[in-house]
Amino acid sequence: MTMLSDIWYVAWRELIKFFRAKVRVVVTLIQPLLWLGLMGNVMQGFAKNQYVQQMLGTQSYLAFMTPGIILMTVLFGGVFSGISIIWDRRFGYLEKLMAAPISRGAIPLGKMLAAALQGGIQVLVIILIAMGFGVRFASGPVGILAILLIAMIFSTILSGFSLSMAVTIKTQETLMAIVNFFTMPLMFASNALFPREAMPGWLSAIARVNPVTHAVAPIRELTLHGWDWGAMYTGIAVIVGLALAMGLLAQWMFRRATVE
Repeated sequence: MTMLSDIWYVAWRELIKFFRAKVRVVVTLIQPLLWLGLMGNVMQGFAKNQYVQQMLGTQSYLAFMTPGIILMTVLFGGVFSGISIIWDRRFGYLEKLMAAPISRGAIPLGKMLAAALQGGIQVLVIILIAMGFGVRFASGPVGILAILLIAMIFSTILSGFSLSMAVTIKTQETLMAIVNFFTMPLMFASNALFPREAMPGWLSAIARVNPVTHAVAPIRELTLHGWDWGAMYTGIAVIVGLALAMGLLAQWMFRRATVE
């Protein structure tokens, strides 16, 4: 229970910082609106072709891309977990936190929890915007809750990776360069925005093993078709396994970097 309370203490501080950064909150609202409102509607004519509809699994490109926008938002949102470590170190708060009577392992886990909760808020906004544009979620309200949970679990993967890098990196610019080096290919070498059937063979092969593709699969299934555990099982298992691995890695890296 002490470990859990320590994790929540760290997470709550990160959430306070998030809500106080009003510009960041506004961007959280505007960014998915632009993606869905502009790209979703611009590409809607792309889905009028019958062959394209077969590849998408739906007549609405907006419905197809909504899961991709959800994953893209939480993917890039996880970067801020690592940046917070760098800022805490720069302003001396990290030293105060380590001197406090809390478990050191709770620090990265608390920041990962905060990233998951922030991602959940962003995903809820995206879902409401998508529904406003006419997207209907086949799995219903319970399916929407499942989408929120899957997206939150996925957000801990990048936040764990970002935190693992941040404990050994001293500058924000270096961290952003490293994280972007991985996140951009992860996003655009997946089927988040376009079906694998439309990709060249080499890119389709990469997309097949891409974690983003595995995360998109259950969310897209819940959005377009409903509850099919056979279609969702592999994707859920992959992201849960990666989230646990990144949580352990972040704890190990943090303890190793801050040992006396």
